Amino acid sequence: SLCPSATPCCSEYGFCGSGSDYCRGGCNALWSHTLTSCEPEPICQSATYDFTSSNASSLVLGNSTGFNNNASAYAWTLDKGNVAWSAEGLGMILTEANGGTRLSTTRYVDFGTITARIKTGRWAGVVTAFITMSDVKDEIDWEFPGAATTQGQTNYYWLGVANYSATNGQTTSGLTDTYDNFHDFTIDWQPNTLQWLVDGSVVRTVNKSDTLKTDAQGTRYEYPSTPSRVQISIWPAGISSSAEGTVEWAGGMINWNDPDYLATNNSFVAYVQSVQVTCSSYTQPAPGALSYVFTGNDSTGVPQVGMSNESFVQSSTSGARGGGSGVGAGRAVGAAALLVAAAGLFSL
Repeated sequence: SLCPSATPCCSEYGFCGSGSDYCRGGCNALWSHTLTSCEPEPICQSATYDFTSSNASSLVLGNSTGFNNNASAYAWTLDKGNVAWSAEGLGMILTEANGGTRLSTTRYVDFGTITARIKTGRWAGVVTAFITMSDVKDEIDWEFPGAATTQGQTNYYWLGVANYSATNGQTTSGLTDTYDNFHDFTIDWQPNTLQWLVDGSVVRTVNKSDTLKTDAQGTRYEYPSTPSRVQISIWPAGISSSAEGTVEWAGGMINWNDPDYLATNNSFVAYVQSVQVTCSSYTQPAPGALSYVFTGNDSTGVPQVGMSNESFVQSSTSGARGGGSGVGAGRAVGAAALLVAAAGLFSL
């Protein structure tokens, strides 16, 4: 059931509440009290984030509790965990106590090309990840589990559903050691094709046309199509609370006495040197557009999204928001038909 009016926003973890911690990044509009309960999603801006620069730390809001969603003030939020800055760039830290580290962009990408220059971990049970994640759980992944430092894994999800029978997950092998060497890992996400690249070379392609599915609900494309944040992380898969299959996938249980861990002050560290975001030319913002908003689902359950001139900055802690005054129509993402959108939306 939807969240009640008193606690209108469904957080990324599935809890109902109010205020910025529930109503901004990750707030699922489709499960919230109304489609306008969540804060608008800040619109895409192309940018390069150099984590080796002298002012790199100013890009990241270190404590996002109570953040008012002002994407013009900070490019990234530290959602959990700890970071360290060095000549290698941004160090994402995993300790036995902190449960891992994750950072998210404050702006969303509505199709685009994202490249992260990363050195991964090399330890059983530890996962380094670079993904896109939408508020309704469309997801595109580069993941590096365990000690397999010559491999990277790619995957995608539609509304949180992974169709393993359709081999949505795939392994890319033959990489030079990803712990010792930086590599450019790219997600090139366009309306009709999705590609993963390593150092500029395409290693996998998924066509939207190949994701068409027909069932009792109708015919739809199960293809990631909703505005998404970029997320980078290091997280513990090989721990006692993880499912057996997750532990096995990550290479086994974490050894908290690993020499690397002990040598870095009881920390596992993976480094991100830079992240480059190029917004897609297919979904350039309309004049005056500031944010993305959800307008509903079509008859097959595919979310509808539009652009709005509504400010994404939260003006209060209530979680309620006003409407934009723009005009136009939204788009049906991942579906063939278009939905006539509510007032205040621009064409996508």
